[in-house]
Amino acid sequence: MNSVNMLGEFMLGLLNIIFLDLVLAGDNAIVIGLAARNLHPATQKKAIVLGTAGAVVLRIAATLLVVWLLEIPWLRLAGGLLLLWIAYKLLTDGGGPAEVKAGDNIGSAVRTIIVADAAMGLDNVIAIAGAARHNTVLVALGLLISVPIVVWGSTLFIRLLSNFPWIIYAGAAVLGYTAAGMIAEEREMESFFASHPLLRALFYGLVITVILAAGYRKRRSGSADEGQEKAAG
Repeated sequence: MNSVNMLGEFMLGLLNIIFLDLVLAGDNAIVIGLAARNLHPATQKKAIVLGTAGAVVLRIAATLLVVWLLEIPWLRLAGGLLLLWIAYKLLTDGGGPAEVKAGDNIGSAVRTIIVADAAMGLDNVIAIAGAARHNTVLVALGLLISVPIVVWGSTLFIRLLSNFPWIIYAGAAVLGYTAAGMIAEEREMESFFASHPLLRALFYGLVITVILAAGYRKRRSGSADEGQEKAAG
């Protein structure tokens, strides 16, 4: 593989990681804002910066750990199946972020931001570990770029998601593709898929189609139920 192709794959992987983190981290960004809401405006920015820095370091460490764990037999398969569930929940979960206690001083706010981000970031960690394809540089660089964007651009991105619902479907499709890749690259299955490229392509397409169809059906069903409740009320 020449250097141009390697660079192209690296950039595509980086964009993939950034996109996944943006799609999955909306609630995390809201939590960060809630944790610092009681602070003086001049202190809020400092708390958010420090909390975000701590969250990025912790997220990178956790993701690198998961990248290493995925080398254990059958864990890539388990991770891929978990990622499929995350993709489905992305399309169907209409709930907001959990209630977060606001810190009354900068130390408390920073601690809350780091703990809340760690507790809510499992989906991001699994997705990015799968998309990184064993490349630790991609993990670190992707998170260093995307997490600050999520924090400071959360309001804009959430508005975009509301106005352009297709972004959620695009994110679920990318998650489905990543999950299919994790399953196909499971050590016990890799040789089979490598020797049957057509079946591999069909498997990727089937996984993405099933996730999008199931999520779309659930969303339509939920919308219909809400309409019936409003009509009955």
